[in-house]
Amino acid sequence: MTEHVSIRLASERVNHCVSSSNDTARFYTPGEVISGMQDFMRGHGTYVEEDCLKSSVAGVMQKVNKLICVRPLKSRYVGEIGDVVVGRVLEVQQKRWKVETNSRLDSVLQLSSVNLPGGELRRRSAEDEQMMRKHLKEGDLISAEVQSVFTDGSLSLHTRSLKYGKLAQGVLVKVFPSLIKRRKNHFHNLPCGVSMIIGNNGFIWISPKPQGMMVDGNEDEIINYEMQPVDRTDREIIARLKNCIAALVASKMMLDDTSIMFAFEESLKYEEVKELLDPEAMLDIAFLTQHRLNNIMEE
Repeated sequence: MTEHVSIRLASERVNHCVSSSNDTARFYTPGEVISGMQDFMRGHGTYVEEDCLKSSVAGVMQKVNKLICVRPLKSRYVGEIGDVVVGRVLEVQQKRWKVETNSRLDSVLQLSSVNLPGGELRRRSAEDEQMMRKHLKEGDLISAEVQSVFTDGSLSLHTRSLKYGKLAQGVLVKVFPSLIKRRKNHFHNLPCGVSMIIGNNGFIWISPKPQGMMVDGNEDEIINYEMQPVDRTDREIIARLKNCIAALVASKMMLDDTSIMFAFEESLKYEEVKELLDPEAMLDIAFLTQHRLNNIMEE
């Protein structure tokens, strides 16, 4: 039995660049000279050699007055206090959970930084410590906020607000943290009928309904919610959103609720969700989304 495999040649690859030629940022490679040292100050992603300022990473230059930085296109997440993150529990330790948040080091969620069942306010006891795995176990996904940053760069998280906590019934999409646009609100109920959490750390959570089941919720309700099947309509919308995000990422476009919704609306002309995985369709969606974003900027 002969199996046919389709191979895409390099000459047939689609150029996903959607930026106009006049606003394309200058790209620097490691070791490339940026400028002489007389007029500028050295920032992140640069070093001085032979009285010249050179790039130490592959990325685009950012200039603030006389300070020059080079922002890498691909990098790990560097957390800031107040950031909204989506993470996965790696390990249950003594009075804390270890959480993977796409940063250089694992983040920490202290037992004292989560709400107790029923929202009870009291000191955590040995009994609470024994019940930790009932709240969150290895592999669970959570949404949280960065409470503080340790001296080594690792993050301390908290889920004290009702909008944070355990996530269930949804899809996790991973993108470069540099593509996430910082906003005041990262929790969105989209007009298409699903909710989305755009984590500053590059983890995006798409779920069929607003997240009401949190760590401090009723355990039986959480289990029942996790066991409920998601209907086909919601699954198709989630899959379409996931493919739209992939199209924007392929063209290195910044992600927020506006750009993702524009891409979703432009994708509706493709009836089958799997059509969005075609490189030509991805470029078409990214181009039309960029055009709509430019129109908003000009108004």
